[in-house]
Amino acid sequence: MNSNFKAEKPNEKWLTDIIEFRISAGKIYLSPLVDCYDDAIISWTIGTKPDAELVNNMLGAGLAALQDKERPIIHSNREAHYRWPGWIERMNKANLPRSMSKKGCSPDNSAYEGFFGRLKNEVFYQRDWKNTKINQFMNQLDDYVNWYNNQRIKLTLGGLSPLQYRKKQGYIC
Repeated sequence: MNSNFKAEKPNEKWLTDIIEFRISAGKIYLSPLVDCYDDAIISWTIGTKPDAELVNNMLGAGLAALQDKERPIIHSNREAHYRWPGWIERMNKANLPRSMSKKGCSPDNSAYEGFFGRLKNEVFYQRDWKNTKINQFMNQLDDYVNWYNNQRIKLTLGGLSPLQYRKKQGYIC
Protein backbone atom coordinates (compact mmCIF):
# COMPACT_ATOMS: atom_id res chain seq x y z
CA MET A 1 0.00 0.00 0.00
CA ASN A 2 3.06 2.23 0.29
CA SER A 3 1.58 3.87 3.41
CA ASN A 4 -1.49 5.04 1.43
CA PHE A 5 -4.36 3.91 3.62
CA LYS A 6 -7.09 5.96 1.91
CA ALA A 7 -9.79 4.12 -0.03
CA GLU A 8 -12.34 5.57 -2.43
CA LYS A 9 -14.94 2.88 -1.74
CA PRO A 10 -15.49 -0.07 0.59
CA ASN A 11 -13.48 -3.26 0.17
CA GLU A 12 -10.52 -1.72 -1.66
CA LYS A 13 -8.04 -1.81 1.23
CA TRP A 14 -8.22 -3.79 4.44
CA LEU A 15 -5.90 -3.82 7.44
CA THR A 16 -5.35 -6.59 9.94
CA ASP A 17 -3.39 -7.35 13.07
CA ILE A 18 -3.90 -9.10 16.40
CA ILE A 19 -4.24 -7.32 19.72
CA GLU A 20 -3.66 -9.01 23.06
CA PHE A 21 -5.58 -8.27 26.24
CA ARG A 22 -4.36 -9.51 29.62
CA ILE A 23 -6.86 -9.90 32.39
CA SER A 24 -6.48 -11.86 35.60
CA ALA A 25 -8.36 -14.82 34.06
CA GLY A 26 -5.90 -15.04 31.13
CA LYS A 27 -5.03 -13.66 27.72
CA ILE A 28 -7.59 -12.86 25.01
CA TYR A 29 -6.82 -11.98 21.40
CA LEU A 30 -8.82 -9.97 18.87
CA SER A 31 -8.12 -10.29 15.16
CA PRO A 32 -10.11 -7.77 13.07
CA LEU A 33 -10.20 -6.76 9.42
CA VAL A 34 -10.49 -2.96 9.25
CA ASP A 35 -11.69 -1.30 6.02
CA CYS A 36 -9.66 1.79 5.08
CA TYR A 37 -12.74 3.39 3.50
CA ASP A 38 -14.52 4.13 6.78
CA ASP A 39 -12.77 2.10 9.49
CA ALA A 40 -15.62 -0.42 9.55
CA ILE A 41 -14.68 -3.75 11.05
CA ILE A 42 -15.46 -6.19 8.24
CA SER A 43 -14.90 -9.33 10.27
CA TRP A 44 -13.28 -10.27 13.54
CA THR A 45 -12.44 -13.26 15.65
CA ILE A 46 -11.78 -13.45 19.36
CA GLY A 47 -9.86 -16.27 20.99
CA THR A 48 -7.40 -17.34 23.65
CA LYS A 49 -4.54 -18.09 21.26
CA PRO A 50 -2.93 -15.85 18.62
CA ASP A 51 -2.77 -18.70 16.13
CA ALA A 52 -3.54 -19.58 12.54
CA GLU A 53 -7.12 -20.56 13.37
CA LEU A 54 -7.82 -17.07 14.72
CA VAL A 55 -6.59 -15.26 11.59
CA ASN A 56 -7.93 -17.85 9.15
CA ASN A 57 -11.45 -17.66 10.56
CA MET A 58 -11.30 -13.86 10.47
CA LEU A 59 -10.15 -13.95 6.85
CA GLY A 60 -12.83 -16.47 5.91
CA ALA A 61 -15.57 -14.28 7.37
CA GLY A 62 -14.14 -11.27 5.55
CA LEU A 63 -14.08 -13.13 2.25
CA ALA A 64 -17.71 -14.14 2.76
CA ALA A 65 -18.64 -10.44 2.99
CA LEU A 66 -17.17 -9.59 -0.42
CA GLN A 67 -19.24 -9.09 -3.56
CA ASP A 68 -18.18 -10.61 -6.88
CA LYS A 69 -14.97 -9.10 -8.25
CA GLU A 70 -14.10 -7.28 -5.01
CA ARG A 71 -10.46 -8.01 -4.23
CA PRO A 72 -9.17 -5.76 -1.45
CA ILE A 73 -5.50 -5.38 -0.75
CA ILE A 74 -4.89 -6.77 2.73
CA HIS A 75 -2.21 -5.00 4.72
CA SER A 76 -0.63 -6.58 7.79
CA ASN A 77 2.53 -6.41 9.78
CA ARG A 78 5.24 -9.03 9.41
CA GLU A 79 4.10 -11.37 12.19
CA ALA A 80 4.27 -15.08 11.52
CA HIS A 81 0.50 -15.53 11.07
CA TYR A 82 0.65 -13.44 7.89
CA ARG A 83 3.75 -15.15 6.48
CA TRP A 84 2.93 -18.78 7.09
CA PRO A 85 2.06 -20.90 4.03
CA GLY A 86 -1.59 -21.48 5.02
CA TRP A 87 -2.32 -17.73 5.09
CA ILE A 88 -0.50 -17.13 1.82
CA GLU A 89 -2.38 -20.02 0.21
CA ARG A 90 -5.75 -18.61 1.33
CA MET A 91 -4.83 -15.17 0.03
CA ASN A 92 -3.69 -16.58 -3.31
CA LYS A 93 -6.77 -18.80 -3.66
CA ALA A 94 -9.01 -15.75 -3.11
CA ASN A 95 -6.84 -13.75 -5.52
CA LEU A 96 -6.19 -11.07 -2.89
CA PRO A 97 -3.10 -8.87 -3.06
CA ARG A 98 -0.97 -8.71 0.08
CA SER A 99 0.78 -5.73 1.57
CA MET A 100 3.08 -5.84 4.57
CA SER A 101 4.68 -3.22 6.75
CA LYS A 102 8.28 -2.40 6.08
CA LYS A 103 10.57 -3.77 8.73
CA GLY A 104 10.88 -1.23 11.54
CA CYS A 105 8.44 1.23 9.92
CA SER A 106 5.82 1.94 12.58
CA PRO A 107 3.84 4.47 10.43
CA ASP A 108 2.85 1.49 8.27
CA ASN A 109 0.95 0.15 11.28
CA SER A 110 -0.65 3.41 12.43
CA ALA A 111 -3.93 2.91 10.58
CA TYR A 112 -4.95 -0.22 12.46
CA GLU A 113 -3.20 0.82 15.67
CA GLY A 114 -5.66 3.74 15.74
CA PHE A 115 -8.57 1.33 16.09
CA PHE A 116 -6.73 -0.62 18.78
CA GLY A 117 -6.02 2.58 20.71
CA ARG A 118 -9.67 3.65 20.61
CA LEU A 119 -10.75 0.17 21.70
CA LYS A 120 -8.38 0.14 24.66
CA ASN A 121 -9.32 3.70 25.72
CA GLU A 122 -13.06 3.20 25.36
CA VAL A 123 -13.35 -0.27 26.84
CA PHE A 124 -10.28 -1.84 28.35
CA TYR A 125 -8.80 0.99 30.43
CA GLN A 126 -12.24 2.05 31.67
CA ARG A 127 -12.86 -1.01 33.84
CA ASP A 128 -11.33 -3.26 36.42
CA TRP A 129 -11.32 -6.73 34.87
CA LYS A 130 -10.16 -8.66 38.00
CA ASN A 131 -13.34 -10.69 38.46
CA THR A 132 -14.11 -11.10 34.77
CA LYS A 133 -14.08 -14.53 33.21
CA ILE A 134 -12.53 -15.03 29.78
CA ASN A 135 -15.88 -15.68 28.08
CA GLN A 136 -17.34 -12.54 29.68
CA PHE A 137 -14.45 -10.46 28.37
CA MET A 138 -14.79 -12.02 24.92
CA ASN A 139 -18.50 -11.07 24.93
CA GLN A 140 -17.56 -7.50 25.89
CA LEU A 141 -15.13 -7.29 22.95
CA ASP A 142 -17.74 -8.64 20.57
CA ASP A 143 -20.32 -6.14 21.86
CA TYR A 144 -17.84 -3.30 21.44
CA VAL A 145 -17.05 -4.16 17.83
CA ASN A 146 -20.77 -4.34 17.01
CA TRP A 147 -21.34 -1.01 18.77
CA TYR A 148 -18.32 0.52 17.02
CA ASN A 149 -19.63 -0.47 13.59
CA ASN A 150 -23.26 0.46 14.16
CA GLN A 151 -23.40 3.28 16.71
CA ARG A 152 -20.03 4.87 17.48
CA ILE A 153 -19.96 8.14 15.59
CA LYS A 154 -16.87 9.51 13.90
CA LEU A 155 -16.51 13.18 13.06
CA THR A 156 -14.56 12.24 9.92
CA LEU A 157 -17.69 10.39 8.74
CA GLY A 158 -19.98 13.37 9.30
CA GLY A 159 -21.05 12.26 12.76
CA LEU A 160 -22.13 8.81 11.58
CA SER A 161 -20.99 5.34 12.51
CA PRO A 162 -19.08 3.38 9.86
CA LEU A 163 -22.12 1.36 8.78
CA GLN A 164 -24.45 4.40 8.88
CA TYR A 165 -21.94 6.19 6.66
CA ARG A 166 -21.85 3.30 4.19
CA LYS A 167 -25.59 3.25 3.99
CA LYS A 168 -25.76 7.02 3.42
CA GLN A 169 -23.13 6.68 0.66
CA GLY A 170 -25.30 4.06 -1.06
CA TYR A 171 -23.32 0.99 -0.10
CA ILE A 172 -25.31 -1.94 1.16
CA CYS A 173 -24.68 -2.90 4.79
